[in-house]
Amino acid sequence: MLQGSILQKLDTAHRGGKRPLNFGVYHKNTLIALCHALEDFILESEGKPLLIAAFQQGKWYMQEAERYGDLAQQSSQVVILATAETGFGEHPTSQRSNVRLLDLDASDPVAQEWHLIIMSETYTAMVLCQELSAEDYGSKGAPQEDRERKFYGFWTFEPELVRETVDLAIAHIGGYDQQLQQRLTDQAQKITAAFGSKKRDDIGQVVSRVVDYLESFEQELHQTEDEPLQNLPLAEQDLDNNLVSNKVQAFLRMAQLIDQADVTNPMAAAEVATLCEAMGQLLDLPAWQIKRLRLAGLLHRLAPLQAVDDDLEPAKSTVQQQAVSQQEAMPKSSVLRIMPQLQAIAHIITHQTEHWDGSGQPDGLAYDAIPLESRILALMTTFQQRLKDYQSQETPLAKALDDCQASGGTVFDPKLLEALELLVMGMQQGMSLQANQPKIAAGMWLLDSHSNQEAQSNVSS
Repeated sequence: MLQGSILQKLDTAHRGGKRPLNFGVYHKNTLIALCHALEDFILESEGKPLLIAAFQQGKWYMQEAERYGDLAQQSSQVVILATAETGFGEHPTSQRSNVRLLDLDASDPVAQEWHLIIMSETYTAMVLCQELSAEDYGSKGAPQEDRERKFYGFWTFEPELVRETVDLAIAHIGGYDQQLQQRLTDQAQKITAAFGSKKRDDIGQVVSRVVDYLESFEQELHQTEDEPLQNLPLAEQDLDNNLVSNKVQAFLRMAQLIDQADVTNPMAAAEVATLCEAMGQLLDLPAWQIKRLRLAGLLHRLAPLQAVDDDLEPAKSTVQQQAVSQQEAMPKSSVLRIMPQLQAIAHIITHQTEHWDGSGQPDGLAYDAIPLESRILALMTTFQQRLKDYQSQETPLAKALDDCQASGGTVFDPKLLEALELLVMGMQQGMSLQANQPKIAAGMWLLDSHSNQEAQSNVSS
């Protein structure tokens, strides 16, 4: 990581803390799709964002200058960082009063970075990456094809992290233009002060756009290829995997925001995923099924993967109810069309609202006709919520278990309740279940060879 770069400074600020950053490697095509999706949502957003972009070289900005003219109309301020080249400042977009070009020195580490930082009262998003060095590429050296160039970093929607990065970017800009630095500082403070005063833009729509754009790039990649992915050259497989990984990341980031907005239960997804894994291990399920359970636990609050908002969880939060509004923005059928790898996960999440006695929704399934993973997920989400409800009391584990057992034979599978009782006994005797936030940048590896199969519905616990 380049010393003095914005990425390095942000990493240093978070290293060893409670919120370490999870980095991944991104192909150029992936970054183009991500940035276009995040940028284009500005045209639909209610906010007038501060937009800071680092293009490495002026020629890359020139390829996007027309688009940036449209973005500038919807933005309060646009700042472009790049090493200058012929025509860099002559394009009509560059002449707009709210567009500022900043010529970077070739030796500036930011000249090796690819950034997109968007901050308004209603919408925050960013991509923060820097290109791999020749040494990073290894013995094969840098790729010959431009689309195979790789970048190291991450992307996010988190408002606090975006604001922190805006401050770092503005400080770096101050080394070139102190008046611009002051103007941007004032603007950033004004936007930050207005956080919470306006309704946030629907993150489901942004994620839908991200996944759509990534899918389009994936289709373009294979438009002349009829062979299965495993038969394609390794470089093609690598590009495809990178696009798929980022589609998974988009859903994980949406789930992360839903959890962060729930002040009473901000670790729900991670804790449910951990409980589901523990239950899968207790039942001696195969590794692929436990892996599938973990991903379902992480995404269980996402409305686009649900068919119905049922009252199986009596304490469903306002955050979850708000998430259901995303259903219209990204319907389930659309999700599965553009992300077939989540077919099994959507099946599990949809049927978490079935009841053991057949009284649940959406299909009124009963007994072993309910997918095993769905039965486990339903029980673990309720158990986790009850633990939160009773966390200030003396025996939260026992009380949470009692509540679940009260619905045995009606809502929950009695055999799974027996397994939960064993799990609770272990936790009471000191067994620790550590819930950690997922490494979102490694989203691809949460999928496996079974992930595009329908969830098994005939496996008995």
